[in-house]
Amino acid sequence: MTLHGIARDVLRERASREHLFILISFGDLLGVPVLPPYYTLRLLPFIVPEINNWRRRMLRERDLVDFLGG
Repeated sequence: MTLHGIARDVLRERASREHLFILISFGDLLGVPVLPPYYTLRLLPFIVPEINNWRRRMLRERDLVDFLGG
């Protein structure tokens, strides 16, 4: 039980980094062109299962409570 908090924080950090990677490589879906399309197309088969969840998370409204909750 002592490692539960650490494991939860590690999983949250991993999810944040995955979403940041997708934003950098597929930001043009939201109107933020960062990488040339060639690299985006090469990565597309690996990212397809994550696109809907990522897009929903990036476009949802945030509140101060979201940031305080951890």
